[in-house]
Amino acid sequence: MIKAEVLLESRNWKKIIKDPRKLILETIKKFPDDYKFLRKRAHISILLTDNNKIKLLNKKFRKKNKPTDILSFPFFDKKSLKKNKNKKLYLGDIAISHQEFSKKNKKDFKNGFIKIFIHGFLHLLNFEHKSNKDFKIMNSIENTIFQKIKG
Repeated sequence: MIKAEVLLESRNWKKIIKDPRKLILETIKKFPDDYKFLRKRAHISILLTDNNKIKLLNKKFRKKNKPTDILSFPFFDKKSLKKNKNKKLYLGDIAISHQEFSKKNKKDFKNGFIKIFIHGFLHLLNFEHKSNKDFKIMNSIENTIFQKIKG
């Protein structure tokens, strides 16, 4: 089971998504079983912020002095995550910028938010998209999870 702590740092989020925390929790409940951590108590944190904050995070952790739509900070690397036998598990942090998200999702905020959250969550599980092969794998998993959520 995954629990999510959501920090709403930018009030602008509520202008496009009525209750982002509720949407995240509903999304997690609909994840396929393979991604629910059913036998563990997994935790994540999500920061819903703005360009100023995400730019600072991007510069500090990725050495890129520009805003981005989403950043994910996995707590474990791939091998450690698979080997971890603890019942309690902290997966990591996700930060999403309101402005960058809004630029890319002008028509359908709810579905766009679900998709970007899934993308960030998969990064917490150490999925990457640096190579074309990795991109295809990650994109396929994102689409599978999104279709499961949408029913």
